[in-house]
Amino acid sequence: MNSEYTVVMNGKPQGPYSLSQLSDLNITPNTFIRKPGMDDYKEAHAIPELRELLGFKYQKTAPQYFAAFDQRLLASVIDHFIIFGIYTVIILTSYIFIEGKDERIQAFLMPFPIIFIVKLIYGVFAEASTTQATIGKRMLNIKVTDMEGTRVSLGRSLGRNFSKILSVVPVFFGYLYSFLNKKNQCWHDITAETLVIKDRLI
Repeated sequence: MNSEYTVVMNGKPQGPYSLSQLSDLNITPNTFIRKPGMDDYKEAHAIPELRELLGFKYQKTAPQYFAAFDQRLLASVIDHFIIFGIYTVIILTSYIFIEGKDERIQAFLMPFPIIFIVKLIYGVFAEASTTQATIGKRMLNIKVTDMEGTRVSLGRSLGRNFSKILSVVPVFFGYLYSFLNKKNQCWHDITAETLVIKDRLI
């Protein structure tokens, strides 16, 4: 049975069409098409059987859909919450060996900065991994890429995460700058030449 393809033409989804019918339509490499099993529309050049049918070449293009500030903030909150939960469990477990109220308070507060250090190190490796995202970003279907939409190297991820100090100082303006940037880039994104994207058409 032929797959049924939905084609976006003149801004509206049309179809479904069989694979053989697509060759009779005015499809360009950048025409958005979707078939069963796909989470969202893709450009025609990104679908292997259409490249073969229509003679398109795969074009490495920059993503068109950039993660908004609120999505990025929520992803970061989720990551910090998870790490804080693990931190709390470890500290509470240590209370088995620590007696005294003051000592327990110190045991909880003294290592607290470790949360941010762990988040930083985790972000470096997670965003350079095959998923290109931390758990928080994965939950929101966003990921980190280079300017062409491909996976970043460990070195670039390291530079991106450690340059977040530029976005924090002064007064988090580097993060707020994303509202002024067409690609929703914060200062650390600009420094590392990275993007945070979402793979959704709608």
